[in-house]
Amino acid sequence: MSVMLTKFESKSNRVKGLAFHPTQPLLAASLHNGSVQLWNYRMGVLVDRFEEHEGPVRGIAIHPSRALLVTGGDDYKIKVWDIRPQNRRCLFTLHGHLDYVRTVQFHHEMPWILSCSDDQTIRIWNSTSRNCIAILTGHSHYVMSAQFHPKEDLIVSASQDQTVRVWDISGLRKNTPNSAPGTFDTFDNFSTVKHVLEGHDRGVNYAAFHPTLPLIVSAADDRQIKIWRMNETRAWEVDSCRGHFNNVSTALFHPKHELIVSCGEDKTVRVWDLTKRSAVQTFRREHDRFWVLAAHPELNLFAAGHDNGLIVFKLERERPAFAMHGDMLYYIRDKYVRSYDINTGSDIGLLSVRKFGSPYVPPRTLSYNPAERAVVITISSDNGLFELTSLPKDAVGEIKDSSTDGKKGGGQAAIFVARNRFAVLNKAGQLVEVRDLSNSVVKSIKPPAQTNDIFYGGTASIILSTPTSVILYDIQQQKTIAEITTPPVKYVIWSADGSLVALLSKHTITIANKNFSQHTLIHETIRIKSGAWDDSGVFVYSTLNHIKYCLAQGDHGVICTLDNPVYLTRVKGKTVHCLDRSARPRTITIDPTEYRFKVALLRNNYEEMLHIIRTSNLLGQSIIAYLQQKGFPEIALHFVQDKNTRFDLAIECGNLDVALETARTIDRPDCWERLAQQALKQGNHKIVEKAYQQTKNFDRLSFLYLATGSADKLSKMQKIADARGDPMSRFHNALYAGDVLGRIAVLRDVGMYPLAYLTAKTNGLDDVALDILEAAGLNEADIDDIPSFGTSTLKPPPVITATTDLNWPAISAGESFFDRALANGNLENGVGDVAYVNGLDTTGAAASSALDAWAKEEEDEGLEADEDGWDLDAGGDESQEAAGEEAEVSEDGDLGAGANAGISEVELWTRNSPFAGDHVAAGSYESAMQLLHRQFGVVNFAELKPLFLSTYRAAHTYLSPFASLPPLQLHVRRNPSETTPSRVLPVAVRTLSSVRSELSEGFRFVSGNKLAEARTAFRSALHELLFVAVSSDTEAREWREAVTLAREYLLGVSIELERRRVAEEEPDNTRRSLELAAYFTHCQMQPPHLQIALRSAISVFAKANNHAAAAKFARRLLELNPDPRIVAQARQRIAAGDRNPRNAVEISYDEFTEFEICAASFTPIYKGSPAVRCPYTNAAFLPEYQGQLDPLTQLTEIGASSSGLPAPRS
Repeated sequence: MSVMLTKFESKSNRVKGLAFHPTQPLLAASLHNGSVQLWNYRMGVLVDRFEEHEGPVRGIAIHPSRALLVTGGDDYKIKVWDIRPQNRRCLFTLHGHLDYVRTVQFHHEMPWILSCSDDQTIRIWNSTSRNCIAILTGHSHYVMSAQFHPKEDLIVSASQDQTVRVWDISGLRKNTPNSAPGTFDTFDNFSTVKHVLEGHDRGVNYAAFHPTLPLIVSAADDRQIKIWRMNETRAWEVDSCRGHFNNVSTALFHPKHELIVSCGEDKTVRVWDLTKRSAVQTFRREHDRFWVLAAHPELNLFAAGHDNGLIVFKLERERPAFAMHGDMLYYIRDKYVRSYDINTGSDIGLLSVRKFGSPYVPPRTLSYNPAERAVVITISSDNGLFELTSLPKDAVGEIKDSSTDGKKGGGQAAIFVARNRFAVLNKAGQLVEVRDLSNSVVKSIKPPAQTNDIFYGGTASIILSTPTSVILYDIQQQKTIAEITTPPVKYVIWSADGSLVALLSKHTITIANKNFSQHTLIHETIRIKSGAWDDSGVFVYSTLNHIKYCLAQGDHGVICTLDNPVYLTRVKGKTVHCLDRSARPRTITIDPTEYRFKVALLRNNYEEMLHIIRTSNLLGQSIIAYLQQKGFPEIALHFVQDKNTRFDLAIECGNLDVALETARTIDRPDCWERLAQQALKQGNHKIVEKAYQQTKNFDRLSFLYLATGSADKLSKMQKIADARGDPMSRFHNALYAGDVLGRIAVLRDVGMYPLAYLTAKTNGLDDVALDILEAAGLNEADIDDIPSFGTSTLKPPPVITATTDLNWPAISAGESFFDRALANGNLENGVGDVAYVNGLDTTGAAASSALDAWAKEEEDEGLEADEDGWDLDAGGDESQEAAGEEAEVSEDGDLGAGANAGISEVELWTRNSPFAGDHVAAGSYESAMQLLHRQFGVVNFAELKPLFLSTYRAAHTYLSPFASLPPLQLHVRRNPSETTPSRVLPVAVRTLSSVRSELSEGFRFVSGNKLAEARTAFRSALHELLFVAVSSDTEAREWREAVTLAREYLLGVSIELERRRVAEEEPDNTRRSLELAAYFTHCQMQPPHLQIALRSAISVFAKANNHAAAAKFARRLLELNPDPRIVAQARQRIAAGDRNPRNAVEISYDEFTEFEICAASFTPIYKGSPAVRCPYTNAAFLPEYQGQLDPLTQLTEIGASSSGLPAPRS
């Protein structure tokens, strides 16, 4: 039995009718529950649903050229639907049948609808006039199906009266009768029964015409499929196909091959050879009866409806077998090996393989050997065959068949691996045979894992495809070189230079280098069909409906859409060479600009990028977003003309020239504010000054002048503040400028005489102080109780180096290739030689003269303060409010443009390590907890908090270089000499040696009978082992041994503590006490501590008069070679047991059956009994503890799934 090539499957109520759309990937299905579904089987989505029928819908059809759907149901109604996406609705309903409507169909030319019903009639309806134009009567039972002939004016019908009838309706085309409703008096003139086919023993369910030959196929309840031939005068039975073992629901002729496809209530779909009348393939479902079949009119697709839904399937693979070598394509079409030269277009048949394998199954793969000009071909029939054949040097004369000198054998896959060697996979025996060109086995290899396919893997290597990974395997050394975890890989495509390989699965592409050391995974939601490498190292691939590209590092995108799937063979420049589903070479012209630009961007090939920018029309938000995402906003500047977007990009990339230019054009306060922030981050205070002037941000401007030491500009700001009448601004400017008299004047003007007096007094201005007292109406006697203050030290620091004309080198905005090219917003003139200058006016003269002009205007006595040159009355308030709002915008702590911050040390740690301890050391607690949960099932993290904190602290240290500066945080590495960022790791805070010391402490506690302390020590050791990072397989093995040892000791100590609790709190429960003592002896401890457990058990059992069991423990004790004193005691106990071989207390303990101890209930779990385990320690538990917290570690969830310790990192 074959495996059905299922392309789509849906679950629903029973499907009674199916119809394919002739051009779109749509399938209409009518359901037994009255629903009609419209599916897109290529995308696998339900497009629409129609619910107007009452009861089952049995008949359904789609118009061959118009967007119409017709349905017929058990409500006696025929409905015609509009299925255009924007207008899906029922157009009209046809009434007339008196019983269930079984099938409906559109005529291929005329506006006719054919229907048949359980009322024993067949009706023809005019869909334009919406009237019944003919009723065909003659059947004496339910009419189960009726169909138009694809070309002639004939109808074939099948009925439960055991007959198939052929009707001639040629008169209907010539003489359309009276179309008034209910008038059928002339129908006998144009419809006649041409043939009545009798031969079935039971009711006939379906009958159909052959698309080209004068044949009819019928399916009946007698479990037979009959083939009938007809001519102008008679029709007769040709043969029957027997094999179904229940009613046959439907039988169809294959549209293109000499095959019949049938389905039935025996839960099978069967394929029959039309010429031999024999079964070719059988597809069987377990529980679903099949009710209907439909064939796509153009494609190799079938649909079958069953009890629980529908399936869309193919009978054979349509992917042609092909191989590329240079510019030559070798492929198989119609069982002929052909060669196609992509340069000249020459397409030549070279070799016939018609006698290779089954005639119904196309070859699956082709591998080409250029050295010997030979091919090895595989086919999936007969459990897999291969054939090795040489190709003729020239295609002159008759094409030879491969059977003449071909060498055959059994195998599911075969590929050339060297000039004179090819490998064959025997999947059943899991054996890879390396054969020479004489087909002799040279070497046999047992794959290291279950292998489903093999591919070429480079010189003397093969790629093994397993269900969960691909393995790069060295044939000569017979060892695994590398392995990548992927879904099952179906195709492998190598780049021309062999440096990269694409591994194609059903929905994923893995791009890897030749030794699999680096790889990238791309996921697609729709099926991936094929792929080929571009000359520039880009992988171009096809899905069901797109041609796409992906770059080696994982970026991917769409190149163009496809109407039908194609199989890519070669990508050369703007031309994609491919094979279509009929295995005919085709070419598709594409635009590779987008992916070539991205490749040039990733390779820093700026000349190529400039060339593409100048010569192409790359536009759109996607390319701008991509450039921003990849950190190239300065290049994105070229692609935008919109001023706002241009300003945003200029700010992002730190191009202050472009930002200033666009800010002047936009001239909005928020743009000037952002420009000021960015310029301040870069230390360009001249542009900051310009922006503050534009926004009239006086306070910030004054402080900027203080910071740059511009005393003359501060004095001008004082005059401006005086003119504005803003006392706070006047006071600040006087304070910044060191003008004490100015400060006093401001305080006197606002009536703050006490502060004015103290300011004058502390600055030694006694005369001014007296004037203030007089103005306040006081004298010195009135203020004699005020304490005296020392001389004021509040003076601005002296300017050592004025930076008025110097930009601060806070961040060096390095000159980049595109800074110069984009300075003027275009690249048309190429890259100039003008050096990049951060700022426009390097002398500062313009800003100073502008300020002089403002000050002069403020001093103009003819102007009032609120009508000065700042337009304060018109917009000053709004400007200041806007500036205030802008000032409230949080200034992020980023470094600004020009300084591309590197990846932080702690982020490198989390990237480079899969171990939770390293993530904790980096301070990434969340990812550490996720790792612990995923790897070991940890759910209770409260117990680990002290370890988290101590690990983090131990991985960082702090250094204070100066008392006035905050301390520097230093990250401690375990590999200080490592310079490669991808290998940097934190210091190993917890190591196996440190955990061993913790275990040694626990051993001492056990020896000293301090069991509570021992339990704490072993539990602590298990907690610490979670934070250990291993660097080799040896360390990983030691780590697992340490976990097991700590678990056994923790379990044993817990059992003994429980025994002591029972002995103290429940002294009558001797049985439980004895059981626990016995279980303690089965913990895998070191011999000295096992001796302690055995001696304890001997003592407890002897006191309970269980002398026989005590003697058994004594014999086990002797096997450990204890001290002579202990040996003597053990022999005495054995002698006592021999004298009195009985046990006073029966306990649940069978030392002869292998068992584990449940770590929660402390009861045995005998071999073969169900158990769940701790995902970390592998401790066993009874099934009822599933999902509970592990009482041993108090960390993990019992029975949770986990991935375990990650692979070691060196």
